[in-house]
Amino acid sequence: MICAVGGFGELVGYAIRLPSGALSQLTRRFWPVAIFGYVIQMASVPALALATTWPAAAGLIILERVGRAIRIPPRDVMLSHAAQEIGYGWGFGVREALDQAGALFGPLLVAAVLASRRNFAQAFAVLTVPAVICVSLVIAARLIYPAPEKLFSQPLNVQSSGLPRIFWIYLSGAMLVAAGFADYSLIAYRLHASLGIGGSLLPIFYSVAMAASGSGSLLFGKLFDRFGIAVLVPLTIVGALFAPLVFLGNFTLAIAGVAVWGIGMGVQESIIPAAVASMVSAQRRPSAYGIFTAAYGLAWFSGSVVIGFLYNRSLFALVAFTLILQVAAIPIFAHVGRLMRRAPAA
Repeated sequence: MICAVGGFGELVGYAIRLPSGALSQLTRRFWPVAIFGYVIQMASVPALALATTWPAAAGLIILERVGRAIRIPPRDVMLSHAAQEIGYGWGFGVREALDQAGALFGPLLVAAVLASRRNFAQAFAVLTVPAVICVSLVIAARLIYPAPEKLFSQPLNVQSSGLPRIFWIYLSGAMLVAAGFADYSLIAYRLHASLGIGGSLLPIFYSVAMAASGSGSLLFGKLFDRFGIAVLVPLTIVGALFAPLVFLGNFTLAIAGVAVWGIGMGVQESIIPAAVASMVSAQRRPSAYGIFTAAYGLAWFSGSVVIGFLYNRSLFALVAFTLILQVAAIPIFAHVGRLMRRAPAA
């Protein structure tokens, strides 16, 4: 049931990114759309403290995904404008590092409350404080930078109408990576059910993954700005190793696999969306990010269904499935890299 709720929430959340991106492009009102999504997301998690039935909790989990989906396309567009001067990779990498800093300390805070009070309602209620701070900072950013699309000083020398062919090629590779990447809920189930890791330790291991994701995204962002999309080739190989480590390894290897999973997550949350900004014109980025994240999420959900099916039948088949899909993305990324290197000369 947990995997079903989580998977459905991800599916709904990613599907909503398509209209969110279209709305942002149509109205050019990035801040209102983003703030609306932030408010929904930040209110949903602390509200779990009030949930007394599993349908109520499931509804709030799905609502949190909806809020996140609404805010991400306009947020990524605004970030792409702000990052033009410092580098798309570094800009998205810093965003991911800060995001994962919260994902690091949030579970640790929940684990601390659970260890001392053993009360899930109080643990979720405590998250009201960072939620209020987050929304306040977003509103402050809106007041300080009301028009982020005016932050860059020079027009982009890219296609201004439609989405270029390279975008669709790149999207196909990103979808393969997403389809071959397991959700942490299944990894947590593996750690608990097969390796005997207690439930109170699972948030701590998730924090380890988020620490690897956040710190790695800073390095990956710098590498992307220096070497371009070619860095996705070795990083995709590294990220794919999480599957044999987590699902076939012992306790030690599984924990290492969680950290590798975090590295892969950092790549997907920083470099992969950053590359879109270098392919698509500023005018088309809202819809591009909406399409990209919606298709990416659909691939993630579809892959998660297959991975969940294989988990109860053959862990070796599960690992083979994830490795095949992610390795298949490598020649696509290499081809996109060659196209981008030739683009300036063209």
